[in-house]
Amino acid sequence: MTSPLPSSSPSGPADHSTVIDLATQISSKLMIQSQDWHRLKSNRKARALEHCAAALVFLLKDQPQEALLRLQQAVGWLDRSLSAPPCPTHGAKPQAPRINK
Repeated sequence: MTSPLPSSSPSGPADHSTVIDLATQISSKLMIQSQDWHRLKSNRKARALEHCAAALVFLLKDQPQEALLRLQQAVGWLDRSLSAPPCPTHGAKPQAPRINK
């Protein structure tokens, strides 16, 4: 029976925790940071990469349903069925009540 994890070298299978750590690092690097949010929120490639990396982490942690949700989000960005919601901090601000004189 073969291991579900790729070999890290010809000498044997990769250490599972090391693979999870690497996937987590990749996911962290691809996650859109708050200072870049406005610039990248509609960037389809960046959003798909972010979700695919998160899916890999969930899959490695034996959470296939969470992985599937992230992969579906990535597909949505790539097939243009998803778009970025408006920024909650820049939406319509409630107006102060008017005082009639």
